[in-house]
Amino acid sequence: MLTIAPISAFDDNYIWLIYDLASREAFVVDPGDAAPVLQALQKLELTLVGVLITHHHFDHVGGLAQLRADFNPVVFGPRNPAIEGISEALGTGDSIEVLGENFEILEVPGHTLDHIAYFHPGDEPLLFCGDTLFAGGCGRVFEGTPPMMLQSLQSLAALPPATRVYCAHEYTLANLAFAQAVEPDNAALNHRMDAAQASRARNEPTVPSNLALELATNPFLRCDQAELQASLRSQGKLQGETTADIFTTVRGWKDNF
Repeated sequence: MLTIAPISAFDDNYIWLIYDLASREAFVVDPGDAAPVLQALQKLELTLVGVLITHHHFDHVGGLAQLRADFNPVVFGPRNPAIEGISEALGTGDSIEVLGENFEILEVPGHTLDHIAYFHPGDEPLLFCGDTLFAGGCGRVFEGTPPMMLQSLQSLAALPPATRVYCAHEYTLANLAFAQAVEPDNAALNHRMDAAQASRARNEPTVPSNLALELATNPFLRCDQAELQASLRSQGKLQGETTADIFTTVRGWKDNF
């Protein structure tokens, strides 16, 4: 059975540590900084055997060279030759084994063009989604287009509702504050904000989330919902009627929120 724990890095990054207590072997997801990873591995007496990369941004790959030098792990990542050190480049339809468990690869461009996510199906599904889907939000659209990002998010939204969502940043309070501006009357969202504030007051992570909670509270997964559309209309912010139009409006509002 896999154990998953967050390693804090920079101001608000999470590097996910995946390990098996029996074998003392570990993977990490998006190691932007090697130092906290090395500290966690030493504390838990683990050997790093693999790395999962979701996209090329420095805060997700900056520690890769040091970890490769120290452990020579297998490195899975997107089909982007600009990322130095990837052992096996992956895309939609590929699958890999992580400490004995199967993970399926999903291409989710938008934040970057090379972005991929790692999905583990089964009775307790889980998703490592980098900067595509956040708790209560989604990544900025840097390299793709809003319709491209929407399509990527819709592919994630179609996964089982019980899927645990492991994103790469502690952005939840800011994301939920924006979500409340979009849907102030969403009771599930307001309850989630209370719970998230309590978690942060205890200095606890607000992630992982789960997909059912995101579908109920994350505006970027709710652009096809009548309640969100009515709220935008009442605030004079509804621009266009298609889901892509609404997503573009909400993403643009968040960029300047």
